[in-house]
Amino acid sequence: MSDEKLVGIVLVSHSAEVAASVAELAKGLAGGAAEVPVAAAGGKEGGGLGTSAELISAAAASVDRGAGVAVLTDLGSAVLTVKALLSEGDELPENTRLLDAPFLEGAVAAVVTASTGADLTAVEAAATEAYGYRKV
Repeated sequence: MSDEKLVGIVLVSHSAEVAASVAELAKGLAGGAAEVPVAAAGGKEGGGLGTSAELISAAAASVDRGAGVAVLTDLGSAVLTVKALLSEGDELPENTRLLDAPFLEGAVAAVVTASTGADLTAVEAAATEAYGYRKV
């Protein structure tokens, strides 16, 4: 699978620890997803809660393998920051999408689907479907 172009996943949270933990959990639960490029973009440069356009841009560039980049966010300003970067036009890799999906469940679904070599549209669909996961 290492020669395949895989969709990259960026997880944007207000907390560096949360973003990193969700990335670790998603890759762990995905089993064979070791090759899926996943990057956490949490908090501000130098620490602290918040969002950073620079960290998001760097994370997206680091996971871009030519098949697109799926970005999942936790809430509020993380969404707004990604939308602003997308509107700039040159701050994120070509074919980057902000996914409307739950952060944790969507991340797991996105990583699992990306690990199969699926395209960005399929990764987006899987992450979005996670809104329907029932727990009871």
